[in-house]
Amino acid sequence: MTEPQTSNAYDSLPVPPVLPKHIAIIMDGNNRYAKAHGMAKGQGHIAGKESLDPLVEYCVATGIEVLTVFAFSSENWQRPAYEVALLMRLLSATISEQLRRMKKYNICLRFIGDRSQLSPELQQQMADAEAETADHKAMTLVIAISYGGQWDIANAAQQLAKKIEQGEMSAEQLTVEALSGQVQLADLADVDMLIRTGGEYRISNFLLWQSAYAELFFTNTLWPDFAAKELNEMMFEFSRRQRRFGKTSEQIESET
Repeated sequence: MTEPQTSNAYDSLPVPPVLPKHIAIIMDGNNRYAKAHGMAKGQGHIAGKESLDPLVEYCVATGIEVLTVFAFSSENWQRPAYEVALLMRLLSATISEQLRRMKKYNICLRFIGDRSQLSPELQQQMADAEAETADHKAMTLVIAISYGGQWDIANAAQQLAKKIEQGEMSAEQLTVEALSGQVQLADLADVDMLIRTGGEYRISNFLLWQSAYAELFFTNTLWPDFAAKELNEMMFEFSRRQRRFGKTSEQIESET
């Protein structure tokens, strides 16, 4: 495997002593960024698109296994038509641009969400990108499009309900473990760090199941201004937190 070439900007950042396996980011603040900089409507989303590339490079260079970003939620369909159309065009452009980068850095590109609401052309573009990068091993970049955590859990429950109807399993076998195997990203590590930019303090229906024990990080930085240096600082804070998963501090300390 060819090792990705890292930027000098990332070489100067220290490596945290404990790395999260899976980082998830709610990329919020594009419209407020545009207003603050006197940009036309929609231009904040274009600025936000440009912020993703350096963070992807930093994560793969640092050794992060999975980076999941919230690009378009199931609730975002309620936004003005012009904004939805722009976001769909930007998503298509992002996939085209990221595909080249995925091949360069040996990154697997995946998508989660309800694809039935997307155009056939975008659905095909997503499927082609996933197929072309399926064997890449350096990192997995997941883009959530038309995604909602409640939809994800309901969809998983429906899959198990069908198995019960068909006699493949009993109702008693519908356990936490069984449901966990049906949600999106079931084959990847659960979220360790959930970050939201833009100054809001909520998780907005993002990866509800997968983030059950995630460490939460909130920043006032608007997404287009969010950079590797701030992510690095959050990762050091993550290293200092004790993750107990229901156990006591004494139990965790005795295991280390």
